[in-house]
Amino acid sequence: MTTKVIYFTIDGKPEQAEFRSDFPADDIKDCFRAAAEAGPNDILKLYNTKDNIINISSKLQENTPDSRYKLEVVATHCSDASAAELGFDLGAMEERLKHLEKKVVIEGGETPSIVYDLRNKVEQFREKLETVEHLSWLGLFKDVVADNSPPFFTNKKIRKSESEQKRVWEKFTKMSNVQMAESVKLYLRKPTFNNWQWEDAEMLVLLQQMYIDLEFVEVFNIEMPVLQNFLFEVYQHYNNVPFHNFKHCFCVAQMMYGMSWLVNLCDRIGPLDTMAIITSAICHDLDHPGYNNAYQVNARTELALRYNDISPLENHHCAVAFEILEKPSCNIFKNVTSEQFKRIRESMIRCILATDMARHNEILNKFKGLTSTFDFSNKDHKDTLMMILIKVSDISNEARPMDVSEPWLDCLLQEFFNQSDVEKLEGLPVAPFMDRDKVTKPSSQTGFIRFVLLPLFEALGTLLPEVDSPIIQPVRQALQYYTDMGKALEEENRKRAEREKEKAQQNKVSPKQNGVLTEENGIKENGVPEKKREGINKVTKHGRNISPTKTQKVK
Repeated sequence: MTTKVIYFTIDGKPEQAEFRSDFPADDIKDCFRAAAEAGPNDILKLYNTKDNIINISSKLQENTPDSRYKLEVVATHCSDASAAELGFDLGAMEERLKHLEKKVVIEGGETPSIVYDLRNKVEQFREKLETVEHLSWLGLFKDVVADNSPPFFTNKKIRKSESEQKRVWEKFTKMSNVQMAESVKLYLRKPTFNNWQWEDAEMLVLLQQMYIDLEFVEVFNIEMPVLQNFLFEVYQHYNNVPFHNFKHCFCVAQMMYGMSWLVNLCDRIGPLDTMAIITSAICHDLDHPGYNNAYQVNARTELALRYNDISPLENHHCAVAFEILEKPSCNIFKNVTSEQFKRIRESMIRCILATDMARHNEILNKFKGLTSTFDFSNKDHKDTLMMILIKVSDISNEARPMDVSEPWLDCLLQEFFNQSDVEKLEGLPVAPFMDRDKVTKPSSQTGFIRFVLLPLFEALGTLLPEVDSPIIQPVRQALQYYTDMGKALEEENRKRAEREKEKAQQNKVSPKQNGVLTEENGIKENGVPEKKREGINKVTKHGRNISPTKTQKVK
């Protein structure tokens, strides 16, 4: 059996590990744990040279001393309090079990099987509490590779099941008190953040971290259990649709969070408005059904009737957000003043309604008219900037690396195609950009990037030049990528058309088929002219068995 040699660093110190390729994953993890001098409850994370998380398993790819992996202890002593928090004292339970077992043996002469079962359950419970599988988001137990391919959307029920919600809540609460490594915190602030590496419960923890690191929890006296309840309630109200789901909510919030650090937003517009816009990003697509405003209006849905065809989805998202905040257990703003809450509410309504693309030109043109004389102390100027910021965040996938953004395009097209299929069945108008029979990836993106994304992003860059290199430049590169893809597709279609044309011409001028000469009316079946075949058919119809006429062989 072959062995693998893995080179890595721990705290800058070079190390190497050697193990057989069939070693169990747990043994390999123990090897790395020993190298890091980490305790049994500490969490390890392994990075490759591109700073991507990679899984610690037997599938770990061999490297060289020049391409060492980096091993970090990213969370320590995370499960020490788990038993106590659950109200259990395992030591006391074991002592009571030993006492019971001794008493049963003395009085009965043997240990009943039920005592053995109870002892095994206690051991299993101890093992479950002491393991850290619920912290897989830090890279130890997750099978994450650099060239990860996200699972494509599957046809699930639109509403989350109770079991699904319960599983996420349990993982979220278990992970919510971990001490996150600085490297993870810094990664969370980057536009290159890869959402496909994180599960729903893990993203809830990261959203919680945003409120902590931006000091909203401290400044606005947000209680942690209330914040956790709010975030989980938000998660519950995102549906299982291909694109406008909880992962999209997280991506929009993460881009907004990254920009808040990039342009120092708290100092420019204030912590209250920054908290309002981060919360708006989290809530901006709550309860999205996977069908856009055009469908709502054309199909005369309940939402369209309720909101008089005016931004029905955005009005609904906003209403759901404040329904959640009305619950005392979820009201993260309950300790702010009435004036502060009034400002938060009007800011959230304005920002969420601004995500309706029907208002895109209106908002963009207004902002362009303000940039030359922009004043951060002017309320109207700030309000307009906040709308631009959430719009940029909402359609920012193309600012991310291609291996992150392109799967999102697949998800968006799937949602579009689902809608257009329904519209065709219901006899409703179908937008060309949503029709699966007319759309390709390059055709869907080149116009959108050139005429929507870039003008919006570059307008923001005029006021905040810090965003140009990390956010706007990748969008320009995405435009070139899809332009090149479109040209390649056109060239391939042209060549295919030429091949088909040549093939059709060859078939037209060919003097033979199936090895026999053609006659004036052509050879149709088995070398028999159509007229002769008709005669044969007439004869055989009356029960006579006549051999077909022989045709001349090609000399």
